[in-house]
Amino acid sequence: MAQLTQTSPTAPTPPAPQPRSHRAWLIAVVAGAAIVTAGAFTTVPGLLVTPLHEAYAWDRGQIALAASVNMVLFGLTAPFAAALMDKVGIRRVVVGALLLVTAGALLTSVMTAPWQLVAYWGVLIGLGSGCLTMTFAASVTNSWFDRRRGLVTGALSSSSHLGQLIFLPLLAWSVDSFGWQPPVVTLAFVALAVAALVLLLLRDHPADVGMKPYGATEFVPKPAPATGAARRTVNVLVRAGRTGPFWLLAGMFIICGASTNGIMWSNWAPAAHDHGMHVTTAASLLSLIGIFSALGAVVSGWLTDRFDPRRLLTVYFTLRALTLLALPMVFSAGITPQMIVFVIVYGLVDVATVPPVIALANRCYGEDGPIVFGWTNSAHQLGAGASAFLGATARDLFGSYGVVWTTLSAICLVAALLALVVRAPRSA
Repeated sequence: MAQLTQTSPTAPTPPAPQPRSHRAWLIAVVAGAAIVTAGAFTTVPGLLVTPLHEAYAWDRGQIALAASVNMVLFGLTAPFAAALMDKVGIRRVVVGALLLVTAGALLTSVMTAPWQLVAYWGVLIGLGSGCLTMTFAASVTNSWFDRRRGLVTGALSSSSHLGQLIFLPLLAWSVDSFGWQPPVVTLAFVALAVAALVLLLLRDHPADVGMKPYGATEFVPKPAPATGAARRTVNVLVRAGRTGPFWLLAGMFIICGASTNGIMWSNWAPAAHDHGMHVTTAASLLSLIGIFSALGAVVSGWLTDRFDPRRLLTVYFTLRALTLLALPMVFSAGITPQMIVFVIVYGLVDVATVPPVIALANRCYGEDGPIVFGWTNSAHQLGAGASAFLGATARDLFGSYGVVWTTLSAICLVAALLALVVRAPRSA
């Protein structure tokens, strides 16, 4: 019996030697693959608008409704995904999410009506991809890493953009060459393959394999399944909802979502098509925006440590307003110097709003700050969903996106003013 006790997998004593290459890095790579895959699905709706409109004569607004539902559920799912991971385990949630994404993509490939696009792409893929966000990245990092947490969290958080950068030009070329269905089916099988990879290699905690977290000096037992996390998430929302700063932050992020991924990921390709630009060229420019977005987020984080986050937000939203106002004048059938300038400036301020808003949430709400930011991010997706639908509907009504760019420019100026009135302590 003594021998059985020593070799029990639940024994608190870890093996003495630790491998030179820690398994935590493999876990991070697998988690990154899941996030990259989910990120790829966010770029597809914009590529489908024109093909579906031409193939089935569906209104652009009907098609964009699926992207709107997807974005809203993506945002609403994220605050609860971490609680579910704490309760049933990271691996189970991630595998289930990828299977939902796979099912949604496969069913989309055989749809025959607009409501099916909403149900399959909007609901199934929205719920699945919503589990594979920054909350997933934070869960993996906190469990497996004692050192290098900032590096790993940053890398995993940027993986979604990496998925967009890697897949978007390929998807655009595939849609243009083979039609819209083969790329959707291909993405479904990519998600299925990654689900199998997660099932084989991802583990919830280092203790599951008798290891210490990377950089830890002592063995860390696996915590018991959490209870009440979802209740706390809701309670924080109720408390924050009684305060002014929450609504100012949420309002800014509604506008942020409407003027970034809401309009760009769903309407950039059809807007470029209106100006005679080839879909592959449009997709390449959108990928280039993603590159500068990642750079802008890093620079913004550095600036947030040194300057008032409110003033940074005012600058970012003002610059975004100016770029959107100028967009109809720089759009053309090809790539021009003016379009490159737009891509650079707009990209740099695209995700730059995130670090200042996180800083303000933490300053105003202390230990509840991360949860408040999670709900603020849900507001971001509500704005994105509304913009995806209303932008496409406006195109159907007015025959162009001109009114869309002007309206978004105006509300960005409103956000720039809102940032100045957030009452946050000067010290962190």
